[in-house]
Amino acid sequence: MPLGTLDRTAPPLFNQGPSALSKLIFFSALALFLMLADARFNIVQPLRAAIGAVLYPVQWVALKPVQLALGGGRYLEDLQTAQAKEADARKALALQSERASQADTLAQDNARLRSLLELRQTTQTPGRAAEVLYDAADPYTRKLVIDQGLANGIAAGSPVIDEHGVVGQVTQVQPFTSEITLVIDRDLSIPVQNVRTGARSVAFGDASAHGGGLELRFTAANADVQEGDMLTTSGVDGVYPPGLPVAKIDRIDRRADSAFARIHCAPVAHVTAARYVLVLAPVGVQAPKPAPVAETAAAKKKSDKTDKGKADKADRSKAERPAKAENKAETKADGKADTKADTKKEARTP
Repeated sequence: MPLGTLDRTAPPLFNQGPSALSKLIFFSALALFLMLADARFNIVQPLRAAIGAVLYPVQWVALKPVQLALGGGRYLEDLQTAQAKEADARKALALQSERASQADTLAQDNARLRSLLELRQTTQTPGRAAEVLYDAADPYTRKLVIDQGLANGIAAGSPVIDEHGVVGQVTQVQPFTSEITLVIDRDLSIPVQNVRTGARSVAFGDASAHGGGLELRFTAANADVQEGDMLTTSGVDGVYPPGLPVAKIDRIDRRADSAFARIHCAPVAHVTAARYVLVLAPVGVQAPKPAPVAETAAAKKKSDKTDKGKADKADRSKAERPAKAENKAETKADGKADTKADTKKEARTP
């Protein structure tokens, strides 16, 4: 065999190439360069998106068993919760139906008694539903902002309630939003009445450290108040309709060194968690609706016609009086003449 045809390269077993240290340094520098370039210029983002798109079906298939297991457990829990809520809703609906029928009967009896006693009829307070947008930015007040304003007929001072009781009062009105001061705000007060005793008082927003409630001030220490008494609006302020639930008395502190008791009340409305509220028209500003212009003009025209007819009738009566008097006088004279002629005729007769 000629020597030129022999393979003089080293066998693969002895071909080592670059050293391990050189490879470590090269790939470390390459990784560092790619990380810096990706952080600076996002050069690896297309590659990452392509790899994510390719691997998404694999991830979807791998996560399906876990999602099915978790979803099955949540489905069973949600089913039980929905069934329990449905049962509670049916019970509440039946109770509300009973109360509604009783309320209709009581309203009819009330109207009948008021008409019998000739008392002033109570007026129905109109209202408008609104959604709470957010809490006010001031951290030292307790206020909410709703999505109804001047464009929707909201007036300052309007009472605000939810499905449980009084939430607060409208204190500032914008063209499309309004600000509500909650009953637990320290600057708000509301006249209340104890349902059990009928005693009237004023509830103020609790300004103490714990807050979140109301306080009955200037109540005598020996006053007949108990924990659990319900407080409703008295209606004497001409703003809140009477009978709206406000709060329940939950703590009474009678001190020997003070003539007044410190009474703390918890609001019955969800003042800090209200989502939808009802804005009522203030009772004091309710006024009868003005009559339409057409009806007013027709009534005025009819009144003018009636007055004119009465005047014409009076004039005709005055004009007819002399004629009647003359006719009466002529009739009387004719009667006298006939009587005299008959007398003379009888005297001539033998």
